[in-house]
Amino acid sequence: MTAVTSAPTVVAVVNAELFAEFFSAADQARLRGSAARLGGSFERVDRLPDADLGEARVVITSWGAEPFDAHVLSSLPKLQLIAHTGATIKPFATDELFDRGIVVTQAGAGMARSVAEVSLAFTLALLHRVPELHNALREGEGWYEAVGAGAQHEILGASIAVIGASRTGRVYLELIRALGADPLVVDPTLDPAAAAGLGAELVSLDEALIRAQIVAVHAPTLPETHHLIGSRELALMRDGAGLVNTARSWLVDEAALVDELRSGRLTAAIDVFDEEPFAADSPFRSLPGVLLTPHRAAGTTEGRLRQGRIIADELDAFCGGAALAHVIDRAQLSSMA
Repeated sequence: MTAVTSAPTVVAVVNAELFAEFFSAADQARLRGSAARLGGSFERVDRLPDADLGEARVVITSWGAEPFDAHVLSSLPKLQLIAHTGATIKPFATDELFDRGIVVTQAGAGMARSVAEVSLAFTLALLHRVPELHNALREGEGWYEAVGAGAQHEILGASIAVIGASRTGRVYLELIRALGADPLVVDPTLDPAAAAGLGAELVSLDEALIRAQIVAVHAPTLPETHHLIGSRELALMRDGAGLVNTARSWLVDEAALVDELRSGRLTAAIDVFDEEPFAADSPFRSLPGVLLTPHRAAGTTEGRLRQGRIIADELDAFCGGAALAHVIDRAQLSSMA
């Protein structure tokens, strides 16, 4: 039987506001239960040094976590698991962490639905010219002048390209298919049969850009995907087409996109930027045909709670000696933003 100590065995380094967003009362109870099963207590802190770490076997992290380097790990002699409430572990994962055999898991899967829904909302807004119509009326143009913002389209039968069949990309595919779109998918890991299983036609990047009314990027961060959509690729898109990016700015050459948007030839809806927050004089603030959100596509109430539930599930599995569902290994770091 595990001896019970008063020291925390599970430490959540998550500020109070975010902790309440991630963990329902039931899941908070599950965290305390996991800590008890590990022979100690649960503690939430704002900073790792604020906790007694000598008995900690699990650390729950969130955005802003400091790197788990040799110095930090020396204060965690019993650490076995880091459970990250977000997606990418790149800011804090170190070679020392993996060298010690510490397991790292994360809750990125909990974000997929939220981000896919924002991508869908962006898609519909661009098809129906909502940014142009809204801005024209807000800026004081006449009613009938605003109506001339451009051709509006339905999603039914629209060719929509999904660049990357990631978790979010696959949910987005489900959503646009349900509304009657004609999906194209670009992903080197798929064959035509696998793409068909997702309800999409597998095509090359160039073909997707030429054919699609909307291009939605959902690819991973890899050396070969840096500026996957650049000036050459943007030039292939049809006049009046729209670009949706809720994934990562890494994928799109922002300067090239700004040039195209200035011309008014393309529209865009964007949640991720090279500079966050962007400057007061950013060209994005005045470009026509652009819908902008401040990197909040994953910020739904339901998505946050889903992320917390994933972490509680992973701790339950860890305590029971079962396989964890969302483990990240050293090799996967290269595909994270």
